[in-house]
Amino acid sequence: MFRRTFWFTTGVAAGVWATTKVNRKLRQLTPESLAATAANKALETGQRLKDRAVGFALDVRDNMAQREDELQEALGIQDDVLPAPRRLTAIEYTPSTDRTNPKYIESPMHSYNRNEDH
Repeated sequence: MFRRTFWFTTGVAAGVWATTKVNRKLRQLTPESLAATAANKALETGQRLKDRAVGFALDVRDNMAQREDELQEALGIQDDVLPAPRRLTAIEYTPSTDRTNPKYIESPMHSYNRNEDH
């Protein structure tokens, strides 16, 4: 009698454990749960990639500045000797003229009228 009771309770416990395990797995495999898991993994991966990219960019910037300093030292170039970078201006600026009416520089090379091509 005791043996039958032991095996009966063991079987019931195994059935409850297996049912709980199967139900938990089924809940994990629902479309909503799979979508949430995929979204979380994507966010984690994106954050890791962003951190790596930022770290790489900072390393490149630091190494670039270090190499620039090495080259300037090797060539004997000082920072104040270099000319300012050239840029094309869209508005002509002269300090002595009237600032309320700026003169726009026109490009004589290209026309933006597309009807001329036909």
